[in-house]
Amino acid sequence: MDQGHKFTCNGEKIRTTIPMKDRDIADLIRDMGKMGFQGGQLGASLRVWERMLGEEATIFLGLAGAMVPAGLGEFIAYLLREHKVDCLVSTGANLFHDLCEGLGIVHYQGSACADDAYLNECKIDRIYDVFVSEVELHKADLYISDFVKRLSTDRRYSSRELMYMLGEGLPETTILGAAHKANIPIFVPALGDSSIGIGMVIAYREGHKVMVDQLKDVDEITQIVEKSNQTGVVYIGGGVPKNFIQQTEVIAELIGVYSGGHSYAVQYTTDVPQWGGLSGCTFEEAVSWGKVAREASKVQVFSDATITVPLVVQALRASGIKRKSYPVFDWSEAGLKLRYEKV
Repeated sequence: MDQGHKFTCNGEKIRTTIPMKDRDIADLIRDMGKMGFQGGQLGASLRVWERMLGEEATIFLGLAGAMVPAGLGEFIAYLLREHKVDCLVSTGANLFHDLCEGLGIVHYQGSACADDAYLNECKIDRIYDVFVSEVELHKADLYISDFVKRLSTDRRYSSRELMYMLGEGLPETTILGAAHKANIPIFVPALGDSSIGIGMVIAYREGHKVMVDQLKDVDEITQIVEKSNQTGVVYIGGGVPKNFIQQTEVIAELIGVYSGGHSYAVQYTTDVPQWGGLSGCTFEEAVSWGKVAREASKVQVFSDATITVPLVVQALRASGIKRKSYPVFDWSEAGLKLRYEKV
């Protein structure tokens, strides 16, 4: 093998050296696709994402980890606002902190070396090197409690319904606000494991017992998969959001509406496969379950998402790529109607 080259499976030789020149971020990330290691994977992830956008497909985004406190909120909101993704599955924590930003409760850059006992005295909560006021967070808890008290106790809600209502009136720079305006569904399969759940429990203890039906969530998101022409997935981190999206293919197969697995798959994660957890498991492993199609375009970037996601999302914006169509969801008691709207 010639030094400075790598071979693809069909024998084509591609130099791993990329030239130093003036270029925009999209061209840089594309050129990085010729590199070895995770730089090459990052470039490949942009290619797969652009390919998804060129198809009549429904794109799911899974969001785990403390990405909003770290500063990625507006990047995710952009993806929703511009229909670069079509359905979001998130931890409740990310959406709680997104709500905080929408209410003017700000996260600040702090220090991982701070005196935590002193921070506790000052009512400052730390997320690694991010600081946020605990007093202000409690205001957001009460905001959610007041929101819940305006809801009916005579029915069961899916988390999608709650997140749509919670996003009303929030700025489009927030995830909840952008999703509400773009009519993009947000599912929170572990809603109780977050400060949104805490706010709901406050209302619950005061006698306003609003029920969230998590099985309704499973049914609704599976309907999206069943009625889509094809599907793609993008995972930021892993955890519950990744599994919640992956398992839709298993459910679809069990009820006889199987698509053959997701056609496109991208993940940005620091987790690794050898410990057996889903967050780091490979898409090749997912093929064995039928969650990802055998012939799918798939790539995993093993790197900190706070580094990779801003780069690739900015590259998507700089590339100017436009979708030919995107899915539009019409929810009713009879179920989901899905159509693809031409751009």
